[in-house]
Amino acid sequence: MDKQTLKVHGALITVSLIYGSTYSIAKGIMPDLIGPSGFILLRVAVAAFLFFSFHRAFVREKVSDRKDFVRLFIAGFFGVATNMLFFFNGLAFTNELNASVLMLNAPVFVLGFSALLLKEKPHKWQIAGVLISAVGAVLLIGGSALEFDSRTAQGDLMIVINAISFAFYLVYVKPLLQKYSAATITRWTFAFGVLIVLPFGMPELMAVDFGAFSPRAWASLAFVAIATTFFAYFLNAWAVQKASPVLVGSYIYLQPVIATVIAQFLGKEVLSFERVIFAMLICTGVYLVGKFKRRT
Repeated sequence: MDKQTLKVHGALITVSLIYGSTYSIAKGIMPDLIGPSGFILLRVAVAAFLFFSFHRAFVREKVSDRKDFVRLFIAGFFGVATNMLFFFNGLAFTNELNASVLMLNAPVFVLGFSALLLKEKPHKWQIAGVLISAVGAVLLIGGSALEFDSRTAQGDLMIVINAISFAFYLVYVKPLLQKYSAATITRWTFAFGVLIVLPFGMPELMAVDFGAFSPRAWASLAFVAIATTFFAYFLNAWAVQKASPVLVGSYIYLQPVIATVIAQFLGKEVLSFERVIFAMLICTGVYLVGKFKRRT
């Protein structure tokens, strides 16, 4: 395995660690202290400022083609605004288990969009890896307890739209990342993302009583804005630049594994033999997707 491949997998494992940790760290901020749309506006605005500052200090790359601004707006619309708004607002109308399982459709959509937009025909090992990981993830999360009915239909649909928009973003941004740096792409996608989220999040943000925030709440908010948004999006973009969107998308299956390990460490879950087997299925699937890419 060459150094670049190791760096890509290292970046994606870091992203999975960040996302897997977010469920435990950010719990209690939303909706108790801030509404979902206001929460999204705050994290996107902070991340946009960080991306702008980082780009201005270390990169200063200019967008050479005005038409690319339209493409960057589309990337911001799907990868930042639609992705986040539909996920966090969808949680208000469904349960966390349904949302976690429905998000696992994202790598399947990535396969489809890669074939449609990038003309990359899925290899049998990619398909097998995605399916194996999906089965392992559903079982690990607890698929037998799913409750899809009319009470959760609206939220379930919003989570599916979230998965589709994120998958589209991963594939759509690939050609842009072959032309510009990851720092430039994330700077502009978040700049446009703030503008799109602003009318939805501003009313909720204006109603927030920041004086009610405890030090722990501020720390959790900082983690979500800096780690979950700034670092994770940058590392994801960099990984898509260096590897296949399918490989990047498949790492979403590691998130429930990491979340389970963290819950076990905090004493909230019991690690059983079955959970170990399910986690091994997920890792095997991700390995198959990555192995195929290395051979090409």
